[in-house]
Amino acid sequence: MSNLLEINNVVKNYGDFRALNDVSIHIPKGSVYGLLGPNGAGKTSLIRIINQITMPDAGSILLDGEVLSPKHTADIGYLPEERGLYKSMKVGEQALYLAQLKGLSKSEAKKKLKYWFDKFDISAWWGKKIEELSKGMAQKVQFIVTVMHEPKLLIFDEPFSGFDPINAQLIAQEILKLRDKGATIIFSTHRMESVEEMCDEIALINKSNKILDGKLDDIKREFRTNTFQIGLNTDNPKEVEAKLKENFEVFPSDFKLLGNELTLNVKLGASNSSNELLSFLTSRGEVQHFVELIPSANDIFIQAVNKNN
Repeated sequence: MSNLLEINNVVKNYGDFRALNDVSIHIPKGSVYGLLGPNGAGKTSLIRIINQITMPDAGSILLDGEVLSPKHTADIGYLPEERGLYKSMKVGEQALYLAQLKGLSKSEAKKKLKYWFDKFDISAWWGKKIEELSKGMAQKVQFIVTVMHEPKLLIFDEPFSGFDPINAQLIAQEILKLRDKGATIIFSTHRMESVEEMCDEIALINKSNKILDGKLDDIKREFRTNTFQIGLNTDNPKEVEAKLKENFEVFPSDFKLLGNELTLNVKLGASNSSNELLSFLTSRGEVQHFVELIPSANDIFIQAVNKNN
């Protein structure tokens, strides 16, 4: 898969403070790419550079094989965390205005806006002012004006902020549909469950440096600890636990099953296999639960940042 966006050795300074330190990230076409990091890590500085709001002090950025330049403005849609709609302007007038700034004719803009307003069932809002809408309603309008010109690259910064779970799921589904139609998406969020659900690849920035990047599945494999959560229905729980400790690392587990089963976390050693553990358990009782504890995006975020710090 070729890359739509290539960020190469980008440096950004604000006075004596280095916001980005030699950061390189390559984002494949047609992917949802998670741009992650703690507050103040440098994510917003990088997003502002991609949008040409500010310029890097060193490094280069290529969009679809070309050096990023003002002509690429129409190829990028940006939904900022701090929304930027004019509160006293009517929804329809504002949407038409922003669509034409992105290169659409008035007739094209009306056609595309009708599609999106009908899709989100918000046609009745056309003549309302933004200040008359709830935060979630305004978020929907902001989403529409971000995507309606069908750019190659979409950047969503905390896109679910202000949405209830139903509307957050609606927006998530629309983002994935845009990806499936060929858009490339940068997704910046602190909601790690959304990263799990949506992202193909991620990059983690901390203290101005990229500390981790790659396919999410590959990163999870790198962080796995070969630990299994087990639940066993047995007549001799203390004896089984003692036997397990002779061959494995064993830890208490706080998950609950329906009965009084023995519940533990068991970490395999270098010479152990999951089949060996399962075989032992089945010889000592009825296995009710046997699951490998795969690290979540949240676990990886915390571990990587703490290690880097």
